Amino acid sequence: MKKLQILGAGCSKCKKLAEITEQVAKSSGIDYELIKVTDINEIIQFGVMMTPALVVDGEVKVTGRIPKPDEIRKLIT
Repeated sequence: MKKLQILGAGCSKCKKLAEITEQVAKSSGIDYELIKVTDINEIIQFGVMMTPALVVDGEVKVTGRIPKPDEIRKLIT
């Protein structure tokens, strides 16, 4: 199971990244768990200074922007 985490305090960009990531994961047919991390201390532990951020299986893949669905698909599959 893929562990997908969206790091962000709940801003509109963070919510959009969560929506797109979930749509891509569902359409790709992967087994995944999507977790929204909103605690600033947890976000800092990842070394992330700009949100939103996408973390796949504990590895930060994207920070400070919303990637296109095709890029998300490559990152999570």
